[in-house]
Amino acid sequence: MSALTVEPVPGRGQGQDWDDIVRIWEETDVPEGCKVEIIEEIVTVSPPPSKDHNTTAELLQRRLYTVIPEDWGIYQTLGLSLPGRGGIYIPDLVVVPRAVASGPGTTVPAEEALLVAEFTSRSNANHDRVSKVNGCAKAGVELFLLLDPWHSGRPTVTLYGEPEGGTYRVLETVEYGRKLTLPEPFGLVLDTGVLPLG
Repeated sequence: MSALTVEPVPGRGQGQDWDDIVRIWEETDVPEGCKVEIIEEIVTVSPPPSKDHNTTAELLQRRLYTVIPEDWGIYQTLGLSLPGRGGIYIPDLVVVPRAVASGPGTTVPAEEALLVAEFTSRSNANHDRVSKVNGCAKAGVELFLLLDPWHSGRPTVTLYGEPEGGTYRVLETVEYGRKLTLPEPFGLVLDTGVLPLG
């Protein structure tokens, strides 16, 4: 992954105005399939995900559709806006009420997300493990599911929840191959053994 550093605007001190950063994000021209996000006020460009990454998203999405209400949607390219954290994240999967995801624009307020799922890749694992987990906790996203095949040589799946004071509590961590339970309103037992490790 390559990162484009945002340079300060002359006369504005250390950082840029949020609107300037968003403008750079909107105007960044990248090859098709790449993902452009703002993480801690830095515009980042990630290459297209691997086949295993896409398969993981598809398998998780298929399972989530069996338990969510008809008026919720699961999205793979919907941006979550976190201006207070200097971010626009595009999670691998995000569950939001369909009404929130409808209409003009490309982002929704992060606090509207009911579940965010991120799958680490070797090149961006720290963004997913630290920046995005912290950002979503501070925004009040109820559940954050981190699938981490690169975790210390031991692939794990961690479910974070109960955000309070900008911090998540770890609800459950399992090694790949074991089952993890997403609590209500999902009520889903997820068999991680069916998910690819790439």
